Amino acid sequence: MSTYDNQLTEMSEEQFRHNQKEKKVLKTLAHIGIYTVCIIFTLLSLIPFWFMISNATRTTSQIYGKSLSLVPSTHLVENYKALMKTDEKGQASSSGTQNFDPVTGFRNSFIVSAGATVLAIYFSTLTAYAIVVYDWKLKRAFFTFIMAVMMIPTQVTAIGFYLMVFRVHLNGTLWPLILPSIASPAMVFFMKQYMQPALSLEIIQSARIDGAGEFYTFNKIALPIMKPAMATQAIFAFVSSWNNLFLPSILLSSNAKLKTLPMMVALLKGDIYKVNMGALYLAITISILPLFIVYFALSKYIIAGVALGSVKG
Repeated sequence: MSTYDNQLTEMSEEQFRHNQKEKKVLKTLAHIGIYTVCIIFTLLSLIPFWFMISNATRTTSQIYGKSLSLVPSTHLVENYKALMKTDEKGQASSSGTQNFDPVTGFRNSFIVSAGATVLAIYFSTLTAYAIVVYDWKLKRAFFTFIMAVMMIPTQVTAIGFYLMVFRVHLNGTLWPLILPSIASPAMVFFMKQYMQPALSLEIIQSARIDGAGEFYTFNKIALPIMKPAMATQAIFAFVSSWNNLFLPSILLSSNAKLKTLPMMVALLKGDIYKVNMGALYLAITISILPLFIVYFALSKYIIAGVALGSVKG
């Protein structure tokens, strides 16, 4: 090999190393940019919650003087006593009625949210299963009707729904907030879109040939495959039901023992709460704690389920 060829070879190797180094630098810069953007968006998402928690430990004058503060104060116990309407010794105050009862609020909100979430997830998945797996004449018209119902706001049907609940003597109970979740058009649409590529019809046919019943096939084969979609929708359904204030205010106004947490927070209108803003922030903080628990409990199933679903699909 001539000297010229050796020089070309050395130049090619050097150019190759240079190109690889440039690619590595560009890849590193891209990763830094992506992580920077993710960190910024994460902080933007967390800062409002931190402001809320910080204000729950501050006095009204501190909040009005400097509403945006990342440094918590030392008045958490005072705000809690004001929120619970207790005196300095921790005894219940005799002035006014206690609108905020966290134990009762947690119980009622959890019953409604958990019941509505379970019913919505199961029956929406069952409806999507019927649309995807079975071939029947009015299937397209049925799905179109579901999409049309999804476009109707809740406020439009509130009066008729209240009249129906009143006539069947369910007003003042938690059932009207739980049972309607069986029909959830938006969740049916989501489940159908996820089920079509994820659920193999050959597996369903094999189960039928082996003698499995339809409900057994749905519960043992379809539901495990739908785990990521169910976990995702469970978060949205639970949060939506937990934060619901419109329907509970209409249906439960006659029964003080069935008030949900959002209703109790909305009813904090006494003079003590107008003065003590820290008590209001503390009530809001207490009311959203279960939402964090539900999200962190189900988020891992979303990630693991997506990977499992992609392999099975």
